[in-house]
Amino acid sequence: MQLSNIVGADDALFDRQIAVNLKGVFNGLREAAKRLREGGHIINFSSSVMGLYQPTYAIYAATKVGVEAMTHILAKELRGRSITVNAIAPGPTATDLFLKGKPQEAINQLAKMAPLERLGEPEDIANAVAFLASPDAAWINGQVLRANGGII
Repeated sequence: MQLSNIVGADDALFDRQIAVNLKGVFNGLREAAKRLREGGHIINFSSSVMGLYQPTYAIYAATKVGVEAMTHILAKELRGRSITVNAIAPGPTATDLFLKGKPQEAINQLAKMAPLERLGEPEDIANAVAFLASPDAAWINGQVLRANGGII
């Protein structure tokens, strides 16, 4: 993912992020809504970045706000089909994609921002997804689960 401040971003960067992070999710939601059977679960991915308002993340955060809006709306549009539509919004998570290119000092600072004072682990996010896909989450619909250690 390429980041840029607003003044330095060009249309190509904006269009790329919209195409991947917003249009890609839209296409997936549309097809899932057409094909998913009763009792199914749709789980989108947002990001806790959208609540941190960090410089250089404006375009990315805006796409994730759009994902959350579509999550809430599709949950209502699928009324009567017993299909849940939710999203997970991970916080900083110790993946190769997140860690690559960041100085250790920046990683440590991000880890300390959350009250749990650590980065998330991939298993933390996988467990949240597994919960939303399970029968235990049958009454959770149109929600965003912020799996972020309390960072926002």
